[in-house]
Amino acid sequence: MLAQLSSLFGALALVLAVTGLYGVMSYTTSLRTNEIGIRMALGAERGAVLWMVLGESVVLLAVGVVLGIALAAGALRVLSSRLYGLSATDPVTFAASVSVLAVAVLLAGYLPARRASRVDPLVALREE
Repeated sequence: MLAQLSSLFGALALVLAVTGLYGVMSYTTSLRTNEIGIRMALGAERGAVLWMVLGESVVLLAVGVVLGIALAAGALRVLSSRLYGLSATDPVTFAASVSVLAVAVLLAGYLPARRASRVDPLVALREE
């Protein structure tokens, strides 16, 4: 029961994190609409703009993974007493959690990136 409840709270935390990351990426992308419009007017392809915005999501992912692994390494003593059937340094668990977070970050960053890549340069330049 406790494991199921913990899994439910973990899934809820992941949904909240993805929603927050989507909001941050959407907001920062909307602030850069003029810049993206200028890039598109000067010949930037949609794929380049898409990867530019997704790259920002990947940077956030990298910072989060590095900080998370550092904090988890610091909390190994507490974690080892709380885990049942797992080692505190289980590489499969760390790899699975990083993979789930990577997929979540890429999904959260894809929608703002796709919207940014479809910016009409004329509309973006008229707004300024």
